[in-house]
Parts: sequence; structure tokens; C-alpha cells
Amino acid sequence: MIAGLGPTELIIILLIALVIFGAGRLAGIGGALGQAIKDFRKTISGADEEIKKVEKDIKEITEVKEEKSG
Repeated sequence: MIAGLGPTELIIILLIALVIFGAGRLAGIGGALGQAIKDFRKTISGADEEIKKVEKDIKEITEVKEEKSG
């Protein structure tokens, strides 16, 4: 499971969070967390695309240099 936590421990943690925050607020926190994860994945995906573009540009520059010198 997550970081060595079993199902019993996760249930206890969720129950404590429910008591502390309440059902309505806990749902809002869950929604905000889900949106944050979605935005993070989108950002990472965008960064991967940028890295691929830079690698392609470097490859093209290298090929042009080899053509000029060869």
C-alpha cells in the first residue's frame, strides 16, 4: 500500500480527517487535491514535450554542423 500503510491504517486516517474537517469540507479538500494532481500531470506532460523539442533542435543543429564541416 501507500508508504507501508495497510487498509486499516488508511481507514483510521480517513475517519480522523472526517471528524476533524467534516464531510462537506473533506469533499472540497479532495476536489482541490484532485485538481492539483491534474494540473501537476499537465505541467509535467508539457515539460516532457518541451524537452523533446529541445532534443530535436539539438539534433538538427548537430547535423547541420556535421554537413558544414564534412
